[in-house]
This record gives sequence, C-alpha cells and structure tokens, in this order.
Amino acid sequence: MSKSALDGITVLDLSRLLPGPYASMILADHGARVIAIEDRRFAGEAMRDASFNRNKEHMTLNLKSAQGKDIFFTMAAAADVVLEGFRPGVTKRLGVDYESIEKINPSIVYCSISGYGQTGPYRDVAGHDVNYLSVAGVLDLIGEAKRAPVIPGIQIADMAGGGMNAVIGILMAIIERQRTGRGQYIDISMTDGSFSLLALAFTMQQMTGQTPKRSDFLLAHRYACYNTYETGDGRFLSVGAVENRFWKVLCEYFDVPEYTGLQYDDARRLEIIEFFRERFKEHPLSYWEDAFAGKDICWAPVRTMAEAFEDPLFQTREMVAGIERPGEKPFRAIGTPIKLSRTPGRLRTHPPAFGQDTRRILMQMGYSESDVAALEAAGVF
Repeated sequence: MSKSALDGITVLDLSRLLPGPYASMILADHGARVIAIEDRRFAGEAMRDASFNRNKEHMTLNLKSAQGKDIFFTMAAAADVVLEGFRPGVTKRLGVDYESIEKINPSIVYCSISGYGQTGPYRDVAGHDVNYLSVAGVLDLIGEAKRAPVIPGIQIADMAGGGMNAVIGILMAIIERQRTGRGQYIDISMTDGSFSLLALAFTMQQMTGQTPKRSDFLLAHRYACYNTYETGDGRFLSVGAVENRFWKVLCEYFDVPEYTGLQYDDARRLEIIEFFRERFKEHPLSYWEDAFAGKDICWAPVRTMAEAFEDPLFQTREMVAGIERPGEKPFRAIGTPIKLSRTPGRLRTHPPAFGQDTRRILMQMGYSESDVAALEAAGVF
C-alpha cells in the first residue's frame, strides 16, 4: 500500500467542537498521526461517531495537573504540530502555549484557531459561526432582499474560515521548516477567514462602484441568468448561466431569443426573471432534469442532503465512504475531497470512543500498567 502524503507527521490536537477537529481530520485523512487530547470533564459533550474524528486516536489528559502537563510536554517534544482552539490566553494560563512548547521543541508548528484572532479589539469576545459571519459582512449578503439575513445550514466560518485555513497554514509552516529547521506560530481567526471570502464581492464593488446587497447583485438573484427557481412540484433548481453562450441556449430552449442580448439589462431584468419563474413552475423538477439533459446551460437540481448522499457523482468519486464494524452498524462518513494521484487520503479507522487510546499511548511512552493505574487514580487522565 502506498504511503500517505503526511506519513510521519504527528499532530497533538487540543481543540474541541468543530474548527480544530475538522482541520486535524484533513491532516489525519492524509496520513498524519493525530492524537486528540481532551479533559475527562468534556466526556458528556462528546459526539459519538462524529465523522471529523475518524482516523484519529483519542486520549484524556488533565493539563491542570503537574503530571498531566509533564506527559503533554513529553509528547510535544516529539511532535510536529500542536493545534488548539481555546479562547486567547487559555493555553498561556495552562502553561502549554507556543512559547512554552518552543523551548523544548524549536521545530514545533503551533496553530491556534479562535473566533476573532489573538489580537485586536474582539480578541476576548465570545462567539459562534453566525457571529463571525455577521462581523465579517458575509451574513448580510445571504438571504432575500429586504428580509432578515439567512443563517446558512452549514458552518462556513468554522470550516472554511477556520479549519481549512488552519490546514493551509500548518502545511505552509511545515514546508518552511524543511528549509530552516524552525517551527512557527500560526494565528487563525475564523472571522478573518470569513472576511477573506468577500474577495469576489469586493472586486465587483471596485469594478462597478456599487456595493453588493443581499439578493441583489450579479451573483445573487439580481439577474435571471444566475438565480433559483421553484418547479411545479415545489422543488427548486438553480441556473448559473453567467456567460452569454450558456444563457443563449436557455433562451432558445424557451423560445425567447430576444432575451439573449438582455442578459444584464437592468431595465427589463424583473420582467425576464418573472418570465422564467412562471415557465419553470409549469413542470415538476423531474421534467426539467429530462428536458435539460445534455444541454450546455449551467443548471442543476437543488438536491436535499439525503439525495446528495445517493447521487452517483459522490458515489463514483468516493465522497461517501464507510467502514464495517463488527457487532455495530457500519460507520458512514463523507470522503476526502482532496484527490492526490499517488498518495491519496484514506478512511482508515472510525472515530474512537472518548479517551479510548489513553492507556495504550501512555504505555507506548514507557509507563507500566501500574503507573497508568496510579495516574488514573490521581486524576491525571
């Protein structure tokens, strides 16, 4: 079996909830040894079979105890990456911050994911995904015009703003370390990451002089060519015919060639949108799937999540994966979207139970069974 891209990389993941574990999942999928470390007091909050914990080991450790901290320092001395998602200042109070770890392991890559970053006026403000999107100006662009902003059904700030940027930063730092032998500190703000997603909207503002508004700019419902439409059975489809050649095919299908040249005409845009709304409601979604099959339009049915999991696209591309488990139902998960030809990511193990690897890891470090029992009795893990 070929090696994975990150074989030999060891990650100590102190993060919880979603952004950090999602980042370490990506690293684990591609071969990194990820040891998730949590305090026993969080056992009641653990999500069984959370797919972002696959391919990892899990141990419990009390970093407030001297022995627990010693164990962590021993592990960190041999690790490549430390990932944490506490509020700014917590790791400093615990004595496991970057400056402390760097003293024993100058090559450590230490990544902190936080809501608003380690610096700035919002550093200590509590928040969640919806709050970060709000401050970044992203939420204001989601939803219908003249109505309340709509909270997206997925965690954009956590995953795209935080988790993915953490992975990018970690890999950059590992590459730089190959040249210098030194690690470095990475400060990931989920709000910074969300703000960076405004890149195209900001570019359009600079080009047109008009500030994008909710449900009323080029790529958000202003024109018929980039819009969503209800079908006759109450389902929806999307049209993304930005280029005129795609728009032309759609107009010719509906026998309105006169609209081809009016794609971005502001005087008649509402008329054109209403025309397509009425036409698409004449038939159910299945009709349009058959009618548009093979046509170069840039359209798609709006799938439910359940339908997406059954779509042959994701089956063929191994985006729906699973592992058999004796005596239990198979573990089902979303596959890895990063397709490497020679060292592909893999779903190797299902998520571990909370703390299930603690004893094994400690014994690998040289602790005897009696030592481990004593540590447990002392509340070290």
